[in-house]
Amino acid sequence: MSSRERILGRVRRALAEVTPDERPYEEAVGRDYLREHGGRTTEQTVELLAENLADYRAVVHRATDEEMPYLVMRLLARRGSEEVLVPPGLPPAWLAAADPVRIHDRAASTAQRLDRVGSVVTGCAVAIAETGTIVLDGSPDQGRRRISLIPDHHICVVRVPDQVVSSVPQAFERLDPARPLTWISGPSATSDIELDRVEGVHGPRTLEVILLS
Repeated sequence: MSSRERILGRVRRALAEVTPDERPYEEAVGRDYLREHGGRTTEQTVELLAENLADYRAVVHRATDEEMPYLVMRLLARRGSEEVLVPPGLPPAWLAAADPVRIHDRAASTAQRLDRVGSVVTGCAVAIAETGTIVLDGSPDQGRRRISLIPDHHICVVRVPDQVVSSVPQAFERLDPARPLTWISGPSATSDIELDRVEGVHGPRTLEVILLS
């Protein structure tokens, strides 16, 4: 008897004692896990988001509607970006004070062209406090997935507290699984076998998050 036959035989014997469950999958699989860990106020949830974003090496800023255009202007100027990629539904006021040339997201734009753009500014669909994760779903203020992955500098705006949730289960309740979801936890990074961290491998090297109140 081969090793394969021996393993499969053990599996068959183990399954023989399992009573078939004819219930629908939604009933057979328990969904009684915690929807969030601990009770937090809205302010505490936003603070937890900021803390976890920073822990993932994202740069966190805070702004009001009045401060927003000038903050974006300073961030782009500090980065030295001559061009900024703009999703079609981005609120014009966010870039009202910025100097860089606006490059609009078009289907004809190649990856090589987008790679020459210094920065991209987007909104988001939801932000998860417990994991420090921002989710984009391709809505007009976020654009297609590739515009948030190719430029080396991503400025992402989170409206607080409306777009902030505590946990992943709460985020799923707000998201449409049929949309192109991009989950972002800090700037793109990877590590080799010696744990040398390299940023900017699969997406932006720098992620700046503006918590807009």
